[in-house]
Amino acid sequence: MFRDDLLAGKRVLITGGGTGLGRAMGEAFGKLGARLAIVGRRQAVLEETARAFRDEGIEVWTHALDVRQPEKVEEVMEALFQHYGGLDVLVNNAAGNFISPTERLSSRAVDAVLNIVLHGTLYCTLAAGKRWIDAGQPGTVLNIVTTYAWTGSGYVVPSAAAKAGVLAMTRSLAVEWARHGIRQVAIAPGPFPTEGAWSRLMPTEELSRAAVDRVPLKRVGRPEELTTLASYLISDMASYINGEVITIDGGEWLQGAGMFNGLDKVTPAEWDALRAMIQKKG
Repeated sequence: MFRDDLLAGKRVLITGGGTGLGRAMGEAFGKLGARLAIVGRRQAVLEETARAFRDEGIEVWTHALDVRQPEKVEEVMEALFQHYGGLDVLVNNAAGNFISPTERLSSRAVDAVLNIVLHGTLYCTLAAGKRWIDAGQPGTVLNIVTTYAWTGSGYVVPSAAAKAGVLAMTRSLAVEWARHGIRQVAIAPGPFPTEGAWSRLMPTEELSRAAVDRVPLKRVGRPEELTTLASYLISDMASYINGEVITIDGGEWLQGAGMFNGLDKVTPAEWDALRAMIQKKG
């Protein structure tokens, strides 16, 4: 639905860009002319994705990065600015999540989610934003949140708290940094199956079916539906959208707040089995 040069020349950094929806967004942006940078914890995965992109004629730069480490975020951001001479768009896509009764969580499990989703997003946003402001350059930040950022949801409490923080950051910086020409936008996806996240959140066929049944349209999202929205939001055509979160969930959250609230039907024995299954899948 877009002209081929919609994102021509835009330098776009995607965290968690080697797999899943991050990879799908990168491919879509690249085909529209963007110059990509993808980061993630596994260099081998990044290199595999980069090879696939380059085979399609997409320019891409990669670097291993754990967004939980602020010093590393600064190092990689500096390397990226040196490589491309700057940055136009930051997509905060890196995330971590799993289902569990909250009383079963250790502090380490809580930190694992908060440090990636909330702290990592803040670290990357600060690293890019400071450079944009110092150079007097505009920029766009696209954050991937979730509908339970505003409704809350049982069984994914660390994720709900972290995503709510990211949504608050999006709206706060939309006002504070607007005078610098820096936009903040967000997408709240519903069910979009990906190999990694889906296996941890919906590890059984029964849970997968229940997730689909919650959606009024009775289907999951297709990657191209999300990447089309993302492409528009980071383009100059959306330059007057600032501080807004766009929901793309087939009407799911309107049907019932809290994506995982139905898990109260899972028995303790079933939780034990699910935990073992999730850990096995990594």
